Amino acid sequence: MSVQIDATYLGELSVRATHGPSGNELLTDAPTDNGGNGTSFSPTDLVASALGTCVLTIIGLVADRHALDMRGTKVRVIKNMTNQPVRRIASLTTVVTVAAGSVTDAEMRKRLEAAARKCPVHQSLHAEIDAPIEFIYE
Repeated sequence: MSVQIDATYLGELSVRATHGPSGNELLTDAPTDNGGNGTSFSPTDLVASALGTCVLTIIGLVADRHALDMRGTKVRVIKNMTNQPVRRIASLTTVVTVAAGSVTDAEMRKRLEAAARKCPVHQSLHAEIDAPIEFIYE
């Protein structure tokens, strides 16, 4: 399956991207430490966002198959950049906080955690990016 994303440079390091299937748009801006204004997500922020939302989506898919209500489950992704050997993402530390009482069975927790680590974004990250995923059960 393919999805078309079209992007237009707006000047001053800002870009508008349009999602082909839905027509939804988002704006990016370079971060202040790289010459931008930092007024929106940077492209690498979107990688972090993609990872977090992918993890939650995969958890939701597994939960739906097992009639689990995962509403209120949250994810936090901390992105760290490096300049060595070139400017790139060094790490994406992900912490999933599972809503209280939604998963009490140890076997189901293992299943959800394994599925989250197999999300397509996590699987697509370069091997040099440190990308641990931690789970906290409220």
